[in-house]
Amino acid sequence: MGRAFEYRKAAKLKRWGHMAKTFTKLGKQIAIAVKAGGPEPENNPTLRSLIATCKRENMPKDNIERAIKNAMGKDQSEYKSMTYEGYGPHGIAVFVDTLTDNPTRTVADVRSVFNKFSGTLGNMGSLAYLFDHKCLFTFKKPADLDMDDLILELIDYGVEEDFDMDEEEGTITIYGDPKSYGAIQKQLEEQGFEDVGGEFTYIPNDLKDVTAEARETLNKMVEKLEEFDDVQTVYTNMKPEEA
Repeated sequence: MGRAFEYRKAAKLKRWGHMAKTFTKLGKQIAIAVKAGGPEPENNPTLRSLIATCKRENMPKDNIERAIKNAMGKDQSEYKSMTYEGYGPHGIAVFVDTLTDNPTRTVADVRSVFNKFSGTLGNMGSLAYLFDHKCLFTFKKPADLDMDDLILELIDYGVEEDFDMDEEEGTITIYGDPKSYGAIQKQLEEQGFEDVGGEFTYIPNDLKDVTAEARETLNKMVEKLEEFDDVQTVYTNMKPEEA
């Protein structure tokens, strides 16, 4: 529990630094969800979960509705999920998750940043062993919630025993097998949890310490990657800086 929460907390503070970029990235995810399951949230669990995530990130209702409407247009581009991975400076693994309508452009953009920082872009799947792929769901914690009982009920649906509690936000985050995303979401909704935001994530299984100088360089590399609209999330196995 500690490793996942420590990493995700630090990554979130870094990743969501630019609100406009967040909305752009969420808009692409909405487009994919609408294309796959339609524009009605009540009939599209993935879209329903995304809308909850948008609300948690303070994305205005008008933006959400516009993204859904735009996704229904016949001239909208088809986005594909592509991942790129390799080593950045100081031997730190870098995993780049993207949504793109032009993979040729995206891989060129990503490679340019790796080259600029003397990194090496590897083959897809080459660093998979360094990260655990998980789905996660975040929701407001009811005052009377017994987490032991909840986990016991959900464990048969692919939920892990460990969970994270954010006292500041008043939320709970549970983790599970990515293949169980739909089943977990359905169970949470049937049990009455509202605005359940779900997503997929990669959590490094071996965090590496770096010097202050190395951290500064790696942070600059991540920032450069995040400047591209196609890039959704950048993961590394660099140990988060202690507060």
